Formats: sequence, structure tokens, C-alpha cells
Amino acid sequence: RARLDLAAQSLSLETCGALGRLLPGAVPVAELALGDCGLSEEGVKLLLHGLCSNTTVKCLDLKGNNLRTMGAEALGKLLRQNKSIRSLILEWNSLGMWEEGFSFFCQGLGANNVLQQLDLRNNQINHQGAGELAMALKQNISLQELDLRWNNIGLLGGRALLSCLHSNKTLKRLELAGNNVPSDILKAVERAMDHNQDRQTILSETQNRTYILSKEVSSLKDEKTKQFLDLMDTIDKQREEIARSGRMSAARVSQLQEALDEQHSIMNSLRAKLQMTEAALTLSEQKVHDLGELLNATKQEQISVAERHFMELQQQKQEGADREGKLLCDLSAANEKNLLLRNQVDELEKKCKVQQGQLFQVKQDLTNTTAELKLRAVQAEERLEMEKKRFKQSLENVESLRVKELDHMTQHIEASERSMQDRIQRLEAVRIALEEELSKVKAAAVAERSQADEELIKVRNQARLEEQQRLEHLEDKLRLMTESRDEAQNCCLKQKQMVAEAQAKVNQLSLHADGLRRRLEELQQDLNNKEEEKVTEVNKVKLELQEQIGHLQAERTAQEGLREKIASLERQLKAISSNHREALLDKEGEISMLLEKLRMKEAEISRVREEEAQRASFLQNAIMAYVQGSPLGTHSYRK
Repeated sequence: RARLDLAAQSLSLETCGALGRLLPGAVPVAELALGDCGLSEEGVKLLLHGLCSNTTVKCLDLKGNNLRTMGAEALGKLLRQNKSIRSLILEWNSLGMWEEGFSFFCQGLGANNVLQQLDLRNNQINHQGAGELAMALKQNISLQELDLRWNNIGLLGGRALLSCLHSNKTLKRLELAGNNVPSDILKAVERAMDHNQDRQTILSETQNRTYILSKEVSSLKDEKTKQFLDLMDTIDKQREEIARSGRMSAARVSQLQEALDEQHSIMNSLRAKLQMTEAALTLSEQKVHDLGELLNATKQEQISVAERHFMELQQQKQEGADREGKLLCDLSAANEKNLLLRNQVDELEKKCKVQQGQLFQVKQDLTNTTAELKLRAVQAEERLEMEKKRFKQSLENVESLRVKELDHMTQHIEASERSMQDRIQRLEAVRIALEEELSKVKAAAVAERSQADEELIKVRNQARLEEQQRLEHLEDKLRLMTESRDEAQNCCLKQKQMVAEAQAKVNQLSLHADGLRRRLEELQQDLNNKEEEKVTEVNKVKLELQEQIGHLQAERTAQEGLREKIASLERQLKAISSNHREALLDKEGEISMLLEKLRMKEAEISRVREEEAQRASFLQNAIMAYVQGSPLGTHSYRK
């Protein structure tokens, strides 16, 4: 960004048009000073038309240019279309004298939302212009400083400006000195300005507070989302555990159902056998009436034996149940260990992926930085070459101009010397001729001789005066040539200084490039160290994974051994049940009791299922109510 200062310089229409064509382009001018330039109406119009599409000029100074109707209209158009000018200085322009132009300017000011500082000192603004400004200030929302000193606003204008301050809340500074405005209105304006400043400070504080509160709200939302996700994870885990327990209970119920089916089949066979035995007993009652006492004795003995067998069966069943409980506990512990190991493996894989992503990002950053450094070095070299070429061309042009001017001056001096010599020769010839004539007619014309002498004296004086004037003119030209030569030498010195500065900048850039290269080398070393650390960590993780895989394989072999033991126990149970089926023929009453107990257990199992279903439904309803009540309901529904 640069400052273009053209103050107190007379600018023609062509220069204004050139400025208007250049400013919307790629000329990076931040401040444009055109004070006391005597701009014409057309020049101002061309210049401001070019500034309408400019995006770099922030400050525009047009003081002392006697702007009129066309200038005011162009300023209004500029304020409507330009979106970059923050400060506008219009001091000593008499804009208030042209009512139509000033009203158009005020309309543009009301439509502008970028301008922050406006200087309208000494513009002959009356109370009507102040009313127009008040209407514009009611619409404007960006102007912060307005200087209206040394105008003709008066009482009515001051009241209009004071009334507009009730709706304008952005103006912080309003200068009204030298306008014949009463002191009470000035105090009211100062109070309004103080109120606006306080309001701006309060607004800035509230904006900062709202920003801080928005940050806190976002952090609270993040925490709530994390809590909700954790709760959903726990619910999923509980559901998985409920499903697992349901599967286990279903497996147990199926086993019990199979046992019940077997017992029902045994009962049916026993009933059939009992019917056959009852028929045989009815037939053999007559035959074995005598053997009744023996049968009674044998029955008692059979009852005692059956009781012993029943006690033994109960003991075996209890032992089998204890063994099954231990095996189930071992299986649950093994499953938990497997889950923990899987979670550890997943976490290690995630860490490896994150480190790979970080390494990839670091490599991309290194490539980007190297490319940028190369581009900057190439651009610096190109700029140096261009500056060298421009300096050489300027030196050649200056030398050629100096040689041409010296040749021209020498030719002009030689020509003047030749002309003077010719004239002197002519005058001498005339003098000789006159002397000859005078010598011939001395006696006849003494009076004519005196007259001729006087004429000769006059001619000589005139010739001397002309020669002195020409010599002075030539001396002036020589002085101007020496001054131009000195200026050319000064330009050469300045260009040499610029070349030295450019070389210093090149040296600084080379030093900066060396520092960046060193930084790159350090970063490459850090990357190599990080890669080595990553390789060591990956090797450690691989070793840990191999050890865990070995432990898992050992546990799997242990589980297979446990399964074989369970199978052998089941075989033993089947052998024991086959051995004791004969003893169970006489235990119909006990079987009926067992059936009643099984029914009770089934009822308890159904009740437990209903309770679990009710609990699951209550939990689901509570979670849905919490999700709907919380501000994260949409997130839960999406999930």
C-alpha cells in the first residue's frame, strides 16, 4: 500500500482521466491526496468515476478544489458505489452553495455503509444543508466522525442535527464550532456523542461476552454430546448383556425342556409297565396270596435301596451343577479377557493410523514450504534482473540525452559565432567604404561627415548591445544545461543507491533463504527421528500383539480342553442316568414332585423375563424422554 500525494499541483483534464483509468486497476494506492489542485468539473467527474470501482483507496483528500454541482453529484455517486473509502476530506470546497448537488451528495452519504470519517469544514453549509445532512445521518450506520466547523448552520441546522442523533447510534464525534449554534444545543450534541460512545463500548463488551458465551455453549454442547454418546454406548452394552443372558437362559430352558421330555417319555413307559404289572398282579393275586409276607419284606428292602439310590442321585446332580457353574464362570472370564484384548488391539491400530496421518500431513507441509521458498527465490531473482535492466536502460537514456544536448549546444554556439563574425566583417567593410567616401568628400560635406560618425557610433552601440544580449542568452542556456547535467548525475546516484538497496534486500533474502533451508534440514532430521521412533513403537506393538495372540491361542486350547471335559462329564451323566433309570421306575411320586418344581421354575423364569422386558421398556422410555427434552434430540434421531 502507498500514498499518492499530488497536493498543490495543477492537474489537467488528461491527467485526471489517466488517474481515473489507472486507479480501478492494479495500482495499490491506499491514500490519495489531491488538495489545492484546481481540478475542473470534468476532471473531478472522470477521477471520481474511476474511484467508484476502486477497492484499495482508503483515504481521499479533495480539499480546496472549489467543487460545484457536478463534483457534488459525482461524490454522491462515489459514496453510493464505492465500498473501500473510510476517510473523505472535503475542506474549503463551498459544497453548501449548490443545493441540488449537495442534496444528491447527502443521499449518497445516507446510502453509504463504509465511510467512517467526513471533513466538511468551510463549505458554506446553511440550515437547509444541515437538514439534508440530518436526513442522511438518520439512514447512515457507519459514520463515526463528522467535522462541520466554520459553516453557516445556525440554530435551525443545529436543531435538525440534534434531532437526527436520537436515531443515529454510530456517530462518536461531531464538531460544530464556528456555526453560530447556541451553547445548549452544543452541550446536547456533546451529551449525545458521549451516549453513543458509551453505547459503542457497551456493544463491544456485549459482543465479547456473547462470543465467550457462545464458546461456552458450544463446549457444553460438546460435553452433552459426549455424555449422550457414552450413555448410548452403555445402553448398547446393557442390551448386549441382556441378549446374552436371554440366549443363555434360552439354552438352559431348552436343556430343561429336553430333560422334561425325556422324563415324560420315561413316565409314559413306566405307566405302561405299571398297567401291565397291575394286570399281572390281578391274575397272580390268587397264586401269591401265600407269599404276601415275603413280598412285604422284599418291598421294604426295595424302598430302602431306592432311597439310597435317590440320595446318591441327588448328590451327583449337585456335584454336576457345581461343576457346570464353575465352567460357566471360567467361560465368562475367558470371554471378558478376549474382549479386553480385542479393544486393546483396536486402540493400537487407531494410534498407528493417527500417527501415519500426522506423518503424511508433516510431509505435505514440508513440500509446500519448499515450493514456496523456491517460488520466492525465483521471484526475487526475476525482480533483481528487471531492476538491473531498468537501471541500465535509464543510464543509457540519460547519457544519450546529455550527448544530444551537448551536441546541440555546441552547434548553436558555433553558428552564433559564425554569424557574429560575418556581421563584424560586414560592418568593417561598411566602415571602410564610408571612410573612403568621407575622404573623397571631406571638403564638400563636413556636416555629413559628422552625421555619418554619429550613425556609425549608434550602429556600433546597437551591435554591441545585441552581442551582449546573445551572450547572456547563451550563458543562461549553458547554466540550464549544467543544471540538467547535475540532475542527471543526482538521478544516477539515486539509482545507484536503489541498486545498493536492492542488493542489500537480495542479501537479506538470501540470508532468510539460508535460515529457511536450515529450518528445513532441522525439520527433516525431526521427521527422521519421528520415523525411527514410529518404527520402534510399531515393532513393540507387533511384539505385544504376537504375545497376546500366543496368550489367546493358549486360552483357546484351554477352552478346547474344558469343552472336552464338559463332553466327558455329559457322557458320564448319560451313563449314570442310564444306570439309574431302573431305580426311577418306583419313584412316581417323587417324579410328580419334580414336575411340580419344574413348573414353579418355569413360572419364575417367565416372571423374570416379564420383569426384564418391563425394565428394558422403562429404560427405553426414559432414554427417549431424556433425548427429546435435551437439545441433542436431533443428533440422537439421526444416529
